[in-house]
Amino acid sequence: MTTPFDAPSTLPYALPPFEEVRLEHYRPAFDAGMAEQRAEVDAIATNPDAPTLENTLVALERSGQLLARVSYVFFTLSSADSSPELHDLEAEVSPLLAAHRDAITLDSRLYDRVRAVLDGAEAAGLEGEDLRLVQRTATEMTLAGAGLDDAGKERLTAINQELSTLTTTFERNLLEDTNDLAVHVTDEASLIGLDDGAKSAAAGAAADRGLDGWLISLPLYTGHPWLASLADRDLRERVMRASLSRGRRGNEHDNREVLLRIVRLRAERAELLGFPNHAAVVTADETAGTPEAVDGLLSSLVGAAAANADDERAVRSRTVGFDVEAWDWAYATEILRGEQFAADSTAMRPYLEADRVLHDGVFFAATALYGLKFAERPDLHGYNADVRVFEVTDEDDAPVGLYLLDLYTRDGKRGGAWMNPVVEQSALFGTLPVVVNNLNVAKPAAGSPTLLIQDEVETLFHEFGHALHGLIARTTYPRFSGTNVERDFVEFPSQVNEMWVSWPEVLANYAKHHETGESMPPELVLGLSDSAGFNEGFSTTEYLAAALLDQAWHRLSAAEAAAVTDVEAFERQALADAGIDVVAVPPRYSSTYFAHTFSGGYDAGYYGYIWSEVLDADTVEWFRDHGGLDRAAGRRFATMLLGVGGSKDPIEAFREFRGRDAEVGPLLRRRGLE
Repeated sequence: MTTPFDAPSTLPYALPPFEEVRLEHYRPAFDAGMAEQRAEVDAIATNPDAPTLENTLVALERSGQLLARVSYVFFTLSSADSSPELHDLEAEVSPLLAAHRDAITLDSRLYDRVRAVLDGAEAAGLEGEDLRLVQRTATEMTLAGAGLDDAGKERLTAINQELSTLTTTFERNLLEDTNDLAVHVTDEASLIGLDDGAKSAAAGAAADRGLDGWLISLPLYTGHPWLASLADRDLRERVMRASLSRGRRGNEHDNREVLLRIVRLRAERAELLGFPNHAAVVTADETAGTPEAVDGLLSSLVGAAAANADDERAVRSRTVGFDVEAWDWAYATEILRGEQFAADSTAMRPYLEADRVLHDGVFFAATALYGLKFAERPDLHGYNADVRVFEVTDEDDAPVGLYLLDLYTRDGKRGGAWMNPVVEQSALFGTLPVVVNNLNVAKPAAGSPTLLIQDEVETLFHEFGHALHGLIARTTYPRFSGTNVERDFVEFPSQVNEMWVSWPEVLANYAKHHETGESMPPELVLGLSDSAGFNEGFSTTEYLAAALLDQAWHRLSAAEAAAVTDVEAFERQALADAGIDVVAVPPRYSSTYFAHTFSGGYDAGYYGYIWSEVLDADTVEWFRDHGGLDRAAGRRFATMLLGVGGSKDPIEAFREFRGRDAEVGPLLRRRGLE
């Protein structure tokens, strides 16, 4: 069968021809792509010539282009615009892709050639990105098990195939259970506190399901942003309990057995590779280096964070006149925020219209810092009618890439927010980047404006930081394109970009009333500025609880993992042992809906957010010392950090940028943990 993936796209920037892609195209393209790459790799492995950078490493980088084209499109849609049929196909092809990857990474002939190039790198004069390509490939193949004997490789391959099926099942169960648990409201009086925009979105969600009334769809994390506004305590509790129950209801979408099997297989695989646990395997290829280094940072923050959270709960309980529970926290916090800072989230929303935030906030800051310009291209189309396409050029009008924005939630989209590439930048192939940002903002009724809450504004700036990394990086090899860096460094650029949310020059440019155009009142602006550090006990505690839970699951030996049979009991004990079982502050992600770690590629790596935040907080202080929204400062940051992608050791790049190693002080000050 001929498919749209058979040849590179002829659209601008090689944007995939989404409108031509049909479900029946994927499987033939996957089959052909895997066969083509396997033949290419076999030719490399059997090359009679002595191994060199060009005939081994570069040839490997050139392989698999058809498979890459279909994979980028397929997995973009399976996350953002899926269907039951697409999910079934994902379950079908995931183990095949896992086996295909193993056939390459475990190929002894290929591994021997890579090791030979590494051993001769100094004599061959390899340096810079070329040397890093050899080093990274050798490390990744070693950690993947290329040095195992045949029996070990056979077992490893079986484990990887089963894991690919299980992680797909975990994500599908979570999506289905999250959809099923959306809270249906029939009494409008229960919605007191929600503004008209939120009610409109809830009514639209109900209508889409053929229901009367309103439907409160659940986000990926614990809780819901509307808990800050809902005055009805019973409804708040319903929403929170629905959120916490995902994946553990004893139905066909229950994730507990799936989770336990994932943990056991990961632990077995680690021991097969010669490591004590899965966390040790993961950190061996990250900037942290060891689980002990991760534990050192996380544990050092627990005591102060938990104490702050306990103090915050007491204050909130006094504010509302009853003992605050998990479902009350956001509501009590908003009342307290209004009393202390005159910063009312509901009052802010009319000043946070999505399109203005995008153009006059997100794009404005990127133009001021990096000289980038953004022009919408209505002639180019994404995979869904809601996807917007922007052409990005530099200050000299030279092409940079395409930016796609998929803002709204839908039943076929997984929860959370993320960035992914559709086309990777590579000088080797002469391609420029095409990147997508996905959020899950409730879509208003037709003709109504999309008004954001502060958290959604921060999320948009955060995810755009990832997009900037993908757009600005310029590397030779696709392996190092954009965000292809060590996982515990990948959040650094996105977290830095969050600083511009409340930067006075940026905030003044986008925070304007959607009807009148009037600027956000000074008391609201002042509230945003003065409330830095507010509620950090809660924020740090819920994050640390999730990060430590991730570590607890993945620091189990194979024997210890086999002994765990009760997910809830293990979770409670792990949080208690870590000293982070704070009343009314559940983990940001509980185990059965912890997509980051059980289906999203952050297994034993969720710590990376705060690990990167050490660098981020230090960098924010650097920007403040160098003029803030300053073109020269932006040029240095882009050139020395964003621009190198993964082609350079990230800690070395940071050290050259900053002139020293990162210091933890700025992070402690930011989070009130000194």
